[in-house]
Amino acid sequence: MNQQLLELLPVLRRFSWSLTNSAHDADDLLQATVERLLSKGVPDDVGMEKWAFTVCRNLWIDDYRSRKVRKNAEWDPMLTDRLTTDGERDMHAQLDLARVNKAIEELPKDQHLVLSMVTVQGLSYQGVAETLEIPIGTVMSRLARARVRLAELLKPCSGESHTTDD
Repeated sequence: MNQQLLELLPVLRRFSWSLTNSAHDADDLLQATVERLLSKGVPDDVGMEKWAFTVCRNLWIDDYRSRKVRKNAEWDPMLTDRLTTDGERDMHAQLDLARVNKAIEELPKDQHLVLSMVTVQGLSYQGVAETLEIPIGTVMSRLARARVRLAELLKPCSGESHTTDD
């Protein structure tokens, strides 16, 4: 089990980040997930990966609910530890990333979760359906609605002016 868990850590870390949108919160969620898996074990009738995703998701939901009560903190893109040589390009990239993350956070939780599992984790629709214990049609529907909503949220405002420096 320990070897399986070690091999699963990078995948769980990405999944944790996709849920929390914060490196620090993702690390905390990953640690809590690993602690829970080591202390409680994995049921015999469930695969390690599926169980790990389920535990991680449930811990995130618990934390999300408690943070919501305490006023959920915003993710600060300036705290990322990237080094760049082009400050202007980096600033635009961070603003774009912040805009996308804000749009994703506005999605309903069920759509956010499915979108993260498919796009960040690269899970198949069937894998998401099995992990979340929902029909594959529900996965496809939630993903389609999430994509449409993101497109709406990320559309440039009609009042924005785009100028060029000629």
